[in-house]
Amino acid sequence: MRNVKDYFFLFLKGMGMGAFDIVPGVSGGTIAFITGIYEELISSIKAVDIAALKMLVDRKFVAFWDKVNGKFLLILVSGILVSLVSLANLISGLMDSHPIQLWSFFFGLIIISALMVCRDIQNWRGGVVLSLVLGGVVAYVVTTIAPAETPDNIATVFFSGSIAICAMILPGISGSFILIILGKYEFIVNALTSFDLVTLVIFSLGCVVGLLAFSRLISWLFKKYHDLAIAILAGFMIGSLNKVWPWKNTIETFVDRHGKIKPLVQENILPTTFQSMGQEPYFWQALMFCSLGIAVVVFLEKLAANLKNG
Repeated sequence: MRNVKDYFFLFLKGMGMGAFDIVPGVSGGTIAFITGIYEELISSIKAVDIAALKMLVDRKFVAFWDKVNGKFLLILVSGILVSLVSLANLISGLMDSHPIQLWSFFFGLIIISALMVCRDIQNWRGGVVLSLVLGGVVAYVVTTIAPAETPDNIATVFFSGSIAICAMILPGISGSFILIILGKYEFIVNALTSFDLVTLVIFSLGCVVGLLAFSRLISWLFKKYHDLAIAILAGFMIGSLNKVWPWKNTIETFVDRHGKIKPLVQENILPTTFQSMGQEPYFWQALMFCSLGIAVVVFLEKLAANLKNG
């Protein structure tokens, strides 16, 4: 049973997930994974099934709340929403004013987190190593895919929602980045700003179906093939490092819903190349913020261990 202190830290974990979701290309699922609530989150989402819906129809609200781990989801989602509202301007501002330092912080945070997650693997057999490599390759390839042109029909919008929501709960790559790859980011954003209810309902239905189906797949993998599941998710995190590399050369841009020009297609370059292009690489600052990201994860892990033992 959780006490008030536990729920406070759960709220902070939700804020961490929200902060990550603000950053383009980075998934809040990464924070859920490295803070030890990923499996519980997946299990809680998976609990929303036909039996749970029947409880709602029969007005058995307490039973429904207990079945879906309602207090856990409420506290976590509250933290996510508070973070999105309070930190959106701060992180977006830092992304514009200090991108190298911010990306370096996330780079350090993700790489140490992936290494720590690998410690949960109990048996390093061939299949586990292959899963780790496969997860890394898949995530890396996804971060290099050029945006596609797709039709704006019902089937495509539904499919985009179901795929994007899966990415949002996967460690590594964000759902917004998947929408960009599918060529549906601007379309969905325009639907939001213009209150296109038909498009939004179809997209939301795709999100619900994708979330419920994918959570069951992940839950099954954890139960049947725990080490393989951990390895492939850790691989996703390692592969996503390609997206958070601090020094980039922008090849193609797009205009977001606020009218700001944002990078769409980028290539990673060395700090020396970045400098030769007439831009300050801030190498030592990048190294410092990368180390800070590593230190934060190590500190949080030790804090969690002390709270658990205490």
